[in-house]
Formats: sequence, C-alpha cells, structure tokens
Amino acid sequence: MDNFEGRTVFMSGGSRGIGLAIAVRLAQEGANVAIMAKTDEPNPKLPGTIHTAAAEIDAAGGRALPILGDIRYEDQVAAAVAKTVETFGGIDICVNNASAIDLRPIAELPANRYDLMADINVRGTLVVSQACLPHLRQSDHAHVLTLSPPLSTDPKWLRGHGPYTVAKFGMSILTLGLAADELENGVAANCLWPRTLIATAAVQSLLGGDEAIARARDPQIVADAAREILIRDPADCTGNAFIDDQALAQAGITDLSSYGADDSKLALDIFVDSWPQS
Repeated sequence: MDNFEGRTVFMSGGSRGIGLAIAVRLAQEGANVAIMAKTDEPNPKLPGTIHTAAAEIDAAGGRALPILGDIRYEDQVAAAVAKTVETFGGIDICVNNASAIDLRPIAELPANRYDLMADINVRGTLVVSQACLPHLRQSDHAHVLTLSPPLSTDPKWLRGHGPYTVAKFGMSILTLGLAADELENGVAANCLWPRTLIATAAVQSLLGGDEAIARARDPQIVADAAREILIRDPADCTGNAFIDDQALAQAGITDLSSYGADDSKLALDIFVDSWPQS
C-alpha cells in the first residue's frame, strides 16, 4: 500500500494538536477520517472543534465524519463506530489519541482528577480499541496506533507526576498487549511518542508557555511518523513503541530541519531519556 485512498480511520480526539495533524496528514492521501471528540463549541483557551477539524480534513483531500461524543462511555463509542462503518463501510485504522493530563504529585492530585486520566487514557483506549476490533479484523490493512510512550522503570518518571505516568503507561501496556492478542488476526498495534516537546496548546498552557513552544517541534513530525508506521504491512510492524524520529529514520527520513526549532534549542519530551545516536 502506498497511500490511504479509500481507507477509513477512527480517531479519538483529533479536534486540535497532534491528533488533528495526523488526521490531516492521512487525509492528504485520501483517507476517510472519523473523529470522536467532546469539543462542539469554540473554547478561547483551546482552539479547534470537531467541526473546524472536519473542515481541515475535507480541505486536505479526505472525507471527514465529525462525531460529538465522550470515549468514557462505551455506548457512545459503540454508536460512533457504528456510524463510521455505516458511512464508510468499515474501519482500517484506529488511532487512540484522546488523553487527559495533570502533572500534580500524589499528595496534591484530587482523586477525581486521577479518575479522569484513568478513564480517558486507559479505559478510553480499551473501549475504543475493543469497539473497532471486529471491523479491523475484516480489513486487509489493520492498524491500531496509540499516542503513548515507551515503557520505562526509571524512577525519574514517577517523581512529581506518578498518577499521569500510570495513565500514559497504561495506554502503552494495553496497546502492546493488543499487538500480542491480535497477531494471528492480522491487526497491528503500535505506540508513538515524540522525542521532543511538540508545539501544541497543551504544551503551551501546561509545560512552560512561549518558552516551551520555542523549544518544541511542529506537530507535523508526529503526523509524518504516524504515516510511516500506518503505511507499513501490519504483519511486519506490530508490538513497537516508536519515537517519532525513529519511525521516520526507518523510512529513510533523517533531515528534520523542516519541523521547527533549531536542534540546539530543542527540549526532550517527558518519558524520553536521550537523543538518538547519530
């Protein structure tokens, strides 16, 4: 397969940031993209709704299906998946993009904020993947891609934000478990995480404002990396926890100068230990 013409993507979230960048990138190669997200009305603090995202997907050359819904509720997910299949005839790719973040330490984090991260990040990944699986098994190019990090036992990723670490690592464990479970069914499952900070509204508001943005790459690098993973034969690409530049390098793309900040100014993302060896 050399493009996504006629392929259908079901994505959780996707009204802004990395998810939207991936949706638009796949739409540029002809994909149908259903996005299920909660943002129906504009928010001055977080630009983008399911409707503005759909307009960008359509403008890029794909076919968009915006679905208002909350992945914490399996009945809403089931209805969204059914609507996607009714509209496009099936599902080839599932992208677990929706995620909640709260970087407070254990002593300061309200239990309901932990519940929100667990419900969206971990339970949401489970519910969305489960709902898509019967349709993925019928595809000849089935992929699940989760925006979550490589697993690590380094204690530094526990200090200060252990609850968020549990939620993000939970997404990775479910995805890698799915890869093992679905190997014989031809469904690939992989994780993808950025090497550096990425210039999104979440990074600006939670991780350092304009200074963080100046040390971040454009979301397009993650979108291009997702494209290179999802274009591969599912039988040859499953059970991996990719870093964005690693996935690009495997595809022969090593010049990253178009993705934003000068290399000397870039900051590593959370859960990433080091820069790649040259």
